[in-house]
Amino acid sequence: MKKIEVNGITYEVEKDYKNAFDIETVQSKLTEHFCDYDYILGDIAYNKLRLKGFYNTNSSKKEKWNDIAYLEEYIKNYCAYDCAYFLLKKMK
Repeated sequence: MKKIEVNGITYEVEKDYKNAFDIETVQSKLTEHFCDYDYILGDIAYNKLRLKGFYNTNSSKKEKWNDIAYLEEYIKNYCAYDCAYFLLKKMK
C-alpha cells in the first residue's frame, strides 16, 4: 500500500476506488482538524473532495456516526452513488 505524510502524520492509502486519491488535493484539504482520527475518507462528487474522519471501533472517542464499522453504510447513504473515494489509515 502507498504511504503518505501530511501534517507530520503518516497515512496508508487503504482503498483508492476509481483512482480518487490525489496527493496534492489531499495535502491542501487535510487540515489539523483531522489529526485525531484513525481513518480519513475522501469522496468526490461534482468534482469536489469531501473529507470525513472515522475512529477505530475500540476507540473511546467513537460514536455511531464516526465508527469505522459504519463506513460502508456512510458511503451508501451520504456519498453520491458510485462516487470515487479513498480511505486513509493513520499509521501508529
